[in-house]
Amino acid sequence: MVYPVVEHFYTLQGEGYWAGKPAYFIRLGGCDVGCTWCDTQYSWRKEGWPKVTPEEILGWVRNTAAVHVVITGGEPTLHCLDALIAAFRSEGYFTQLETSGAYPPPTVLPDWITLSPKRFKLPHSAWYAHARELKVVIHARSDLDWAEAQMRLCRNDVHAFLQPEFYRPEALGWILEYIKLNPHWRLSLQWHRYLGIP
Repeated sequence: MVYPVVEHFYTLQGEGYWAGKPAYFIRLGGCDVGCTWCDTQYSWRKEGWPKVTPEEILGWVRNTAAVHVVITGGEPTLHCLDALIAAFRSEGYFTQLETSGAYPPPTVLPDWITLSPKRFKLPHSAWYAHARELKVVIHARSDLDWAEAQMRLCRNDVHAFLQPEFYRPEALGWILEYIKLNPHWRLSLQWHRYLGIP
């Protein structure tokens, strides 16, 4: 099994529940969700990237102090992730998957699933039972109601985050106001963009 790796790097997680934690990121190529605000549109094409085996990817991570690995994209579930997740878990790495949920979950589940659903391509229903974290990007005020609908589909103990679309500064104001009235949500910011780190 080989995976199209767009890029890989060791940095700090910049969003959501694990913000501030060091993590090794594996970004896989391919995405057909098409978010207009996406900051990694370069990763959308599925072909043309180096094809890398799970063992080679493990080698990159072993050369760092990382204990937390993030599989992201693009939309990583375009690929069969079982072999990659199993390889990380076999060596004791805490494995996090960031997904829009557009495709069914892998058979081998990671330790942590961050579900970031998009209106453009709704999640496969199986994700809601597995997601430990729900992260909804807010682009318009109506997204707040949609976020609530998504949260109602998730497990009761899900960690729920609202994240302002980076190029929509007014979205932060909407979210701050909303969270104060609806404290089951937390704020997620893209700290890596403010700090200028990958």
